[in-house]
Amino acid sequence: MLQGSFAWIALFAFLAATVNALGILVVFRYREQAEKLTGYLMCFAAGVLISTPLMIALPAALERDPRSGFMALGGFLFMFFSNKVIRHYTHEEALAFGITAAQGIAVHSFVDGIVYTVTFEVSVLVGVLSAGGLVAHEFAEGVITFLVLVRGGVNRRAAMVSAFLMASLTTPLGAFVAYPFVRSLSGGTLGLLLGFVSGVLIYVSASHLLPEARGHEERHSILSFMAGVALASFIVMTHGH
Repeated sequence: MLQGSFAWIALFAFLAATVNALGILVVFRYREQAEKLTGYLMCFAAGVLISTPLMIALPAALERDPRSGFMALGGFLFMFFSNKVIRHYTHEEALAFGITAAQGIAVHSFVDGIVYTVTFEVSVLVGVLSAGGLVAHEFAEGVITFLVLVRGGVNRRAAMVSAFLMASLTTPLGAFVAYPFVRSLSGGTLGLLLGFVSGVLIYVSASHLLPEARGHEERHSILSFMAGVALASFIVMTHGH
């Protein structure tokens, strides 16, 4: 079980890093096309990520420990206030804005890696749905990281390398750092941690991806969002727990 879960975690962690790096490379070479794809991908990822905790991750957490709902609230508030702190420090000069915003994304990507580890330790289904939604937004995250660095005055090539280090490599790093700790947890404690992760996923979808996607609004963005909801719903209904 542990070896199997580690294989899934490693697969999705490196897939996330690859998709993120692809976003950086594409926006470096084809900026206009990359920005056009970003809105659709964020909307699709938001649809998957809002559906997964509500339909399967949070219910699974509550089965393990009824207090998991409080942990979900804690996860949501943790992301809310940590983003407030990051935004507070982005009111500096342009370069400080770019670097601080990218650092915030690096922390976010590190947390993504932890999410992969927790969800796959619960079940492959919860892991695939959660990690799949996160992977779907990695392309957009790579694009955004590169753009905020460039807008902050960082050289384009330096921005490409920095974005890769901050946004791509931090996801597998988070997954592998968390793995030894998470695999030692009992069922109830794992349920509490999954509740916290559920709150993180809800925040990422409702308060991060959707507002960002509105800045890249495209004609069929709502269809992309509903496609994400429909895919997650279909997988949950056909595979259950």
